[in-house]
Amino acid sequence: MTMQTPGPAIRTTCPYCGVGCGILATPDGAGGLAIAGDPDHPANFGRLCVKGSALGETVGMKGRLLAPQIGGREAGWDEALDLVARRLSETIAEHGPDAVAFYVSGQLLTEDYYVANKLMKGFIGSANIDTNSRLCMASSVAGHRRAFGSDTVPGLYEDLEQADCVVLVGSNLAWCHPVLFQRLAAAREARGTKVVVIDPRRTATCDIADLHLALAPGSDGVLFNLLLAEIERRGLVAATPENLVEALAAARAMGPAATGLADGALRQFLDVWCGSNRVVTVYSQGVNQSDSGTDKVNAILNCHLATGRIGRPGMGPFSVTGQPNAMGGREVGGLANMLACHLDIENGGHRAAVQDFWRAPRMAERPGLKAVDMFRAVGDGRIKALWIICTNPAVSMPEADRVARAIAGCDFVVVSDMMARTDTTRLAHVLLPATGWAEKDGTVTNSERRISRQRRSLVPAGQARDDWRIIADVAARMGWPEAFAWDSPAQVFAEHAALSGLAGRLGGAFDISAHAGITAAQYGALEPFLWPQSSRRSGGRFFGDGRFHTPSGRARMVPVVPRLPQPVGPAHPFRLNTGRVRDHWHTMTRTGLSPRLSRHLAEPFLELHPTDAARLGLAPAALAEVSSPHGRAILRVLVTDRVAPGHPFAPIHWTGETAPTGRIGALVVGLPDPLSGQPASKSTPVAIRPFGATWYGFAVSARPITPDCDYWVRAILPGGHQAELAGLGEPADWPGTARTMLGVTGEPLVVRDAGKGILRMAFVADGRLQAALFISPEPAALSRSHVIASLGASCGGDVLAGRPGAQQSEAGALVCACLGVGMNTILQGIATRKLMTVEAIGKALGAGTNCGSCKPELKALIEAAKTQARRREVDA
Repeated sequence: MTMQTPGPAIRTTCPYCGVGCGILATPDGAGGLAIAGDPDHPANFGRLCVKGSALGETVGMKGRLLAPQIGGREAGWDEALDLVARRLSETIAEHGPDAVAFYVSGQLLTEDYYVANKLMKGFIGSANIDTNSRLCMASSVAGHRRAFGSDTVPGLYEDLEQADCVVLVGSNLAWCHPVLFQRLAAAREARGTKVVVIDPRRTATCDIADLHLALAPGSDGVLFNLLLAEIERRGLVAATPENLVEALAAARAMGPAATGLADGALRQFLDVWCGSNRVVTVYSQGVNQSDSGTDKVNAILNCHLATGRIGRPGMGPFSVTGQPNAMGGREVGGLANMLACHLDIENGGHRAAVQDFWRAPRMAERPGLKAVDMFRAVGDGRIKALWIICTNPAVSMPEADRVARAIAGCDFVVVSDMMARTDTTRLAHVLLPATGWAEKDGTVTNSERRISRQRRSLVPAGQARDDWRIIADVAARMGWPEAFAWDSPAQVFAEHAALSGLAGRLGGAFDISAHAGITAAQYGALEPFLWPQSSRRSGGRFFGDGRFHTPSGRARMVPVVPRLPQPVGPAHPFRLNTGRVRDHWHTMTRTGLSPRLSRHLAEPFLELHPTDAARLGLAPAALAEVSSPHGRAILRVLVTDRVAPGHPFAPIHWTGETAPTGRIGALVVGLPDPLSGQPASKSTPVAIRPFGATWYGFAVSARPITPDCDYWVRAILPGGHQAELAGLGEPADWPGTARTMLGVTGEPLVVRDAGKGILRMAFVADGRLQAALFISPEPAALSRSHVIASLGASCGGDVLAGRPGAQQSEAGALVCACLGVGMNTILQGIATRKLMTVEAIGKALGAGTNCGSCKPELKALIEAAKTQARRREVDA
């Protein structure tokens, strides 16, 4: 990798969630970056969450795919691109264009997305291009189009700061969109904004909630129908959308029992929503990821449409996207059922206009296969050539084992990725090295429709190339060089902008054609901007003027008859909820490279209610085997009343590279919403039982750890690696097994208690700890933070005690990842310095003063300390 000299800060955009935070990335001259929030970016005004703050720890060469590969051998670009073009062309000639499919990503830049969409829909002539955004926000797209006549987010982030009431539905904003959570928390503090959280699970977001509605899973549509009926009863209907009468009739038919809410809590919600003129309803994956997600979206939209609380300051429904460029993908038609610039693939006039603009030889005439159906078609042989770009479906798709088998059995698979080893790259015939976040140059669009530049801050690793360039080079080899003859992403953006002008003339909402003549210099200096840019739209909002993109110009309400989840059966009596954790992202190919991001939650887990845990015989920190009709996982048990009985929760991030038995996608049912195609990722029936390990272990090593046992999870450390381990049968030669697994040589220092089944080994070289292994018949009880801190340090056999000596202290499990503050440090501050508020802890220790995502945990530690103090008083 060519190093660059240190330079000034480069204004770019964060590659994580849909908030779209501005970042100042400063090259250090050694291939790294210093990261700070951009105080001038209107999405975050300098704020960053812990993941954004740690971006500098995720760049570099570690794990990178540095050259094209064919069949596992290194190849040149020309050979690889020629092969891809030839195999795609041969497949089309023999089996037709629908035998080819592209599966792309909401982490692509808009320019990448545009080129892929143009090649597939306009030149290959199939709409079999879909995206992992199908798993994220497709129900919102479908709901918007039914209600508004267009996929248009009405409001802006500033509405959160202007609202009297903000309702968060199926959205753990504190962990999944932390900077928006910070903005909301600040508004609540300054203005007294009421906050309602609607979620079956008690999450960190509830920390600022005036009301938490732990509704029955899947009953969101019922709740918002009840609200709509209450709106009518109170005389708050202030608009005349289409289907108003029918939607009100459907709402009046609802009873509250299905929500599982107490009458008082339901009444409080109805009072605060109806009694607050300025209401913003934020919704995310808890609504979208359902087999009736589109209806749930429309149930929410109905309430805003009926009251006219939409498109004006501080009011409206707001879908927040999970990926950095899910919105940009929607703009270029990245979904299988859309055309570029929000045009309609099923509209013959739209298709003809785009085909003429592109001068395309053929045009897809109907929607393509959505993600779940696409991989089923791969599995049954209808799709014979598959190109996967910037995503990891062998982990992230529902029924992930089936998806992995389908990819492995496909005739020809191309994967473009920046990482050499993922669950998906292992299955490819051709691997193409792509540039990563800091090496890419283009644009992204955030959840409020703000387009920002992502600028290259590091030179590409090895032979990596931009995705738009790779796709264009394949298109040229397939016979269309003139249509893909761009020299820069600025030219791609200019073409996209010009096409948007055509869409605007056809009556579409998306029109950025003012940038159609953009030069390279103007593109380089492009400031963040909202669409639409028309002065007709007040403040960048849509629909406040009562005009919608339907044929009549009126909004459409949808009569919603909620479909509740089917009851679970005796074979799979639990309903599994899934989601993200605070410090990790998707399948961890980026966040897994940061040691501090792995220290907060380093292991996949199963949140289980105490009554369920007791009934199953599962103690805290035990291992549970979770199974569904589609797969199996082994997870560490976290006993908590944050979840309801019968409704466990597990995070989605771990993979075959980091925890092969922690792949949650293997469990999830591939049951999609019939309208949106978005699968139900939050309500899979599962069975749970103890995993009968005969031994448990914890290991650290300065070298990569390569476990070979029934359960293992590995994570990176500042000076090496760690692994949690468990097995059904012990090796005959523990020292030999340890040397192989930990990558060390020599004889270990050994402590063994055969009666208790305890074995501990330390490998020391030149007086410094190189590796250690702790084995016991129960989950290893030791100070992991102490052992981790000892790695690479001057050490004898004292590390085998597993705890610091009497004169030593340890920080404990990481709570504040931004500033590296551990639990024991916080507890000591509470006990000895009387730090009894979150603000006092922040002032004294720094915890919670950067991104704020750890504040709920700080508050919980304070409350626990108060509870213990009260108990001591009672005992005294």
